[in-house]
Amino acid sequence: MSDARAEVLGRVREALGRGVAVPEVPRSYRGAGGAGGEDVVGRFCERVADYQATVRRVSAEELAGAVAAACAARGVRRLVTPPGGPPELEGLVLVADDPPLSVRDLDGVDGVLTGCALAIAETGTIVLDGGPRSGRRAISLVPDYHACVVEAADIVASVPDAVAELADAAAEGRPITLVSGPSATSDIELDRVEGVHGPRTLDVFVVSAA
Repeated sequence: MSDARAEVLGRVREALGRGVAVPEVPRSYRGAGGAGGEDVVGRFCERVADYQATVRRVSAEELAGAVAAACAARGVRRLVTPPGGPPELEGLVLVADDPPLSVRDLDGVDGVLTGCALAIAETGTIVLDGGPRSGRRAISLVPDYHACVVEAADIVASVPDAVAELADAAAEGRPITLVSGPSATSDIELDRVEGVHGPRTLDVFVVSAA
């Protein structure tokens, strides 16, 4: 370092003094487990409906029929599923993503049927983690229709609860996708446009524990 540069930097340090004291950061924000004791399933269903998704509460025995009926009503017949998904569903052609389908093939199906890692009642958000129930991220982004099965037991109250539950998926480097209703965006005039970067139609099936 030249003498002139050292002198300039020395003057700067002298002018700045000993620095600014760092204030104590408050840590009183809510953590995981801070929002228990509420009807998380009911709240989740209300929030999902607010996002213009269709939500149905069904039993395990009613699930297959409800999915088939919803697809028939929308004219959906061919659905891609994660590997290990249901082998068949009455009235539907299920295409397993094994080996992984190309984007062209995914664009050629009518929709996708997945489970999820968990769901968040506070925000009406479905979380996909690239695991066996969620499948690859691509299969939930390319098709125009998404039928998603949410187990009532997998609905958590808040975002901090979800973050805690997703620790293993994050540590393993799996992609985490947050779905809050059909894909949509708004332009500068606040005109809503759906299907911009994902399915424009979302049907959610909440499966009760009993």
